[in-house]
Amino acid sequence: MASAIDPPARIKICGLSTRETLDAALALGVDWIGLVHFPRSPRHVDFASAAALSSQARGRAERVVLLVDPDDVLLSRAVEAIDPDLIQLHGRESPERVTAIRASTGRPVMKALGLATTADLAALPAYAAVADRILLDAKAPPDAALPGGNGRSFDWTILAGLDLPSGTMLSGGLDAGNVAEALARTQLGAVDVSSGVETAPGVKDPGKIAAFVAAARATR
Repeated sequence: MASAIDPPARIKICGLSTRETLDAALALGVDWIGLVHFPRSPRHVDFASAAALSSQARGRAERVVLLVDPDDVLLSRAVEAIDPDLIQLHGRESPERVTAIRASTGRPVMKALGLATTADLAALPAYAAVADRILLDAKAPPDAALPGGNGRSFDWTILAGLDLPSGTMLSGGLDAGNVAEALARTQLGAVDVSSGVETAPGVKDPGKIAAFVAAARATR
């Protein structure tokens, strides 16, 4: 059980795409802001837009670029345009590829792992050994168009008793109504939200962002 001396939960708002919603998140003092560069996503931002948003957030929150199975050319363009503090990999990147991306970009890497059952946790040690941070997300269903941002949660009880890497972040189906329970049950100290603060896919809502941040912070 979290105690009164535990630090506040750290919060990432992912899939921001407008100056107004980014300002709303920054004004609340969130720890990370996520910029998605994946054309199939309703949260996709091109490099010009992402560069402007990254500049807006510089010095106010850590800037994360989300990429899916990027090749070296895309990685180079993303780093040059966005100057991210962290690269989030949300595809099928192998541990060896994570290592190569860290080396070639010189940036910390967060690897997202999709979970549905305890069997999915088998991959965790190999990624924990090479990534700077692990993001535990709900595994996308077989027919999903996107690897994340599907508004689904996973069974948090599969994490019970695990010695998870320091800084592990929880994602998947979180919103203002369940984030307190998620933090209490998993005992993790960082959360990532995207669809849970939207009124429609890709449309962030400042009021929902504020409610989520308040609910997450109230639990610590």
